[in-house]
Amino acid sequence: MRVIAGKARRTLLKTPEGLDTRPTTDRTKETLFNILQGNLADSCFLDLFSGSGAIGIEALSRGASFAVFSDTSKTAVDCIKANIKTTHMEGQAEVFQKDAISTIKAMEVAGKVFQIIFMDPPYNCDHEKIILEMLDHSNIIDEDTIIVVEASLATKFDYLKKSRFRVYREKEYKTNKHVFIEVIG
Repeated sequence: MRVIAGKARRTLLKTPEGLDTRPTTDRTKETLFNILQGNLADSCFLDLFSGSGAIGIEALSRGASFAVFSDTSKTAVDCIKANIKTTHMEGQAEVFQKDAISTIKAMEVAGKVFQIIFMDPPYNCDHEKIILEMLDHSNIIDEDTIIVVEASLATKFDYLKKSRFRVYREKEYKTNKHVFIEVIG
């Protein structure tokens, strides 16, 4: 796995060993960042269920000013820290070994607001629904925040009709999809 574009382009990244993470392919990552590119400059990026940290690091490489990474696995957190060091982005990143909900609560207390939130939770476990319901009442988002969820093709987001969120784009791949969500109220 590598950084595709930006100041850390072509830098090789480590991935946690084992089957607990699903690295995003270069092609999928390229498509994701082509869609997000206009929103990355000087943004604050939250990477939940970070795995290797490749998505947040790609955001930093392409112009995000700061990224927060969160994963419960010590192996993943060690990998993220090593990748941040390899890409020389230590001053632009903060890494938490916490679950997504605890990280969001910590960011609320810190008063952080994110322009882009990316999450890649385990598929078909409803983690994204719980987190989106929490974000619906959170102060870490504002009317300009974009939330991207990587999910299985079967995952439905109909429940968002009862929130202040709206799905404005879905990009399907062979086995999964990226769902782009905006704040509407």
